[in-house]
Amino acid sequence: MARRFDLIVFDWDGTLIDSAGAIVACIQAACRDLGLPVPDPARARHVIGLGLADALAHAVPTLPPAEYPRLAERYRAHFLARDAALPLFPGARDLLERLRARGHALAIATGKSRAGLARALGHAALGALFDATRCADQTAPKPAPDMLLELMAELGVEAPRTVMIGDTSHDLRMAASAGVAAVGVSYGAHPAASLAACAPLALVDSVAALDRWLAANA
Repeated sequence: MARRFDLIVFDWDGTLIDSAGAIVACIQAACRDLGLPVPDPARARHVIGLGLADALAHAVPTLPPAEYPRLAERYRAHFLARDAALPLFPGARDLLERLRARGHALAIATGKSRAGLARALGHAALGALFDATRCADQTAPKPAPDMLLELMAELGVEAPRTVMIGDTSHDLRMAASAGVAAVGVSYGAHPAASLAACAPLALVDSVAALDRWLAANA
């Protein structure tokens, strides 16, 4: 089968690593630390993948922007206590290795900070599998198209030869803005209905299903 996509871009949290539940718990714990209204799980899950300021504005809409650093510090403290133990989704490493073996370039576009992604890739021992990465503190965060536009420019791949894979509507909206095909994964942060509303090329419910789709279509 001729290769359809030269570049496959993955989100990190909720797509390759099983972290959505931990992120929600850490957002809620940070709010409790500061005596702030605690967002319900659905509200907290919605912000996964956004840049920090956008995430805090949605999670705690009554919080003045001047207080964002205090809340961010408490969130980081809680997340760092869990970070090293967060597992990859079963099959994720094998999937990435198979894609590399088939000659695809691989990249990450994430709402994490540069330091946070470096730490996570170190814990997972996956850094060598990726050709490039973009983080929310390097460029305009999701759902702006900048991460994908910059990755494509860096790796010399055009939009029709690129696909974005992610678990949130922010990922899929970013792809649409960049003119890139997208695949939604419903085992992460956002519910399948939210992903389907963004009209992805495909919607899968497991890493195994994603592996099968990519083998047949990428």
